[in-house]
Amino acid sequence: MILDKKEAAVAYRCPVCGVTVTSIVGVFSLSGDMLKLRCSCKESELTMSYTPDKKIRVSVPCIACPRPHNYVIGQNTFFSREKGVFRLPCSYTGIDICFIGELAKVTDAVKQSNDELVRLMQEAGLDDLSRIRDDDDINVERDPQIEDIVRYTIAELNDEGKIKCACQNNAIAHFDFRMEKDSVVIFCEECGARTRVPMPGLTAAKDFAMSDALTLLEPNDT
Repeated sequence: MILDKKEAAVAYRCPVCGVTVTSIVGVFSLSGDMLKLRCSCKESELTMSYTPDKKIRVSVPCIACPRPHNYVIGQNTFFSREKGVFRLPCSYTGIDICFIGELAKVTDAVKQSNDELVRLMQEAGLDDLSRIRDDDDINVERDPQIEDIVRYTIAELNDEGKIKCACQNNAIAHFDFRMEKDSVVIFCEECGARTRVPMPGLTAAKDFAMSDALTLLEPNDT
């Protein structure tokens, strides 16, 4: 199946029954307040909506965490077929929980992910998805949405060329971040330029997601 450039297949794995929910999402179907993809068991749903600057906010149920993960994705990334399958991972386990792209490629990616998940569950001695959520090694008190929002905001700004650092050639710049108690430090691994953004909670993270640009200062200026 060939999708229009303004359509994308979206798939997520229901954390309750384990079924993979897949749907074709078009730019016009997102024109309302919110689009919901609900599992047939009616116990989970993925939601999508536009941000004020027309990026796409996606809330995905997680097989490991008690709360969904929130991501903010640019339309070019969401509807692009050139980058293959765009995967959204759980920030704690690294397991991919959502897949976006061309339908056939998304279907293949989901199958590969399911095979890997089964292997991991067998190695851990788990027999169903619900026991993953009961794993004491997962820190459920820290809100995973904050780190997710920061990661994908940085990725979007980088894709749009809106992050500036000391590198004379931005093509060689490589941006990363680390979460601290009440802030996030964003830095370039090449030139060492960095900036600190207050991040005391989810509201601050959502405000950060609305950023138009980001400037990293040289280390001796911070």
